[in-house]
Formats: sequence, structure tokens, C-alpha cells
Amino acid sequence: MELNRLSEVFKKHKVQNRVLAKHFNKGEDVISKWRNNKRQPTISELHEIAKLLRVDIRTLLNKSDWKDSEAETYKQLEARVKDK
Repeated sequence: MELNRLSEVFKKHKVQNRVLAKHFNKGEDVISKWRNNKRQPTISELHEIAKLLRVDIRTLLNKSDWKDSEAETYKQLEARVKDK
């Protein structure tokens, strides 16, 4: 499941993994994993990336539009748990 849009945003802003790795004091492999949705940055790291790129933090994440989703809702989960 792809949670972030870092690859697309980094490409648009010509972000180099090496530069962010130095800024966050992390290995380039960590930034690469963020970029490829193998790992996710923390909220504070996302905030810092957004600040560096001067973009809305929501730009870094995939939209969550659930109107057509068939996934269980909290109310359904609650009812199911209460029945047990």
C-alpha cells in the first residue's frame, strides 16, 4: 500500500536522497525507503520535508477518499466486537 507521494514530489522538486539524509542524519537507504514506500517517515519528519520544500504537508500523502470504500467502518467494527 502506497501511503506517501514522496517519489513524485521529490522528482518534481529535484530532491536528492543524499541531501535529505544529511539533513535528517540518516542513511541514504532510509530516505530511499521513504521515497519508495518501503518505510514511512514520522509526522515530524513529513512536516520538516514539507517545510523544506514549502509545500502543504498533505501534498506528501496520498488522498484518503473513502466514499466508495467497502472496508469495515469503526461502527461496524465496534458492533462486531461487542457481539463477541
